[in-house]
Amino acid sequence: MANDRQHVTLWNKTFEVSIPHEEISAAIIRLAERLNVDYGHGDKGIPVFISVLNGSFMFLAELMQHISFPCETSFVKLSSYSGTTSTGKVSEIIGLKEDIRNRHVIIVEDIVETGQSIAHMTEILHLHQPASIEIATLLIKPACYGGQVPIKYPVFEIENDFTVGFGMDYDGLGRNLPDIYKLSNEQ
Repeated sequence: MANDRQHVTLWNKTFEVSIPHEEISAAIIRLAERLNVDYGHGDKGIPVFISVLNGSFMFLAELMQHISFPCETSFVKLSSYSGTTSTGKVSEIIGLKEDIRNRHVIIVEDIVETGQSIAHMTEILHLHQPASIEIATLLIKPACYGGQVPIKYPVFEIENDFTVGFGMDYDGLGRNLPDIYKLSNEQ
């Protein structure tokens, strides 16, 4: 993996910086401030943040550092990717263990594209009868999104580019990168 901070090569693809870490951090702090206002009164009980692995782990870790109200975190794992394209099929790999009945749930996602994963996940979570479900996503691709589930807390809107870094990968590589990269046009 070659990395000069502006470009990175992962396997056979070159990516260029799309969103530097400083912008990511500042935007996550702004999101945390919104969540602190919306959930910090104590009148909503103890909300649970459900992080969709693997891609959202860095987003959740940075977000939690700025949440000022009591909350719990949980993790689920969904998969719908092979290489740089979606397979169109969502499969739940690791399920929810916490009781979310009558609790407010914030799903933490790395990227929302078509919305199939979010629709699948909210459908499953509604069976557990939570008080509410909201979505916080680091990235959303408005041009691709089907819009079945409202996204209340998007951090960045991006074009329909394949992205890596800050938790997101290309065939297992790139999750550790602090910036967000998009596939270079120079392929």
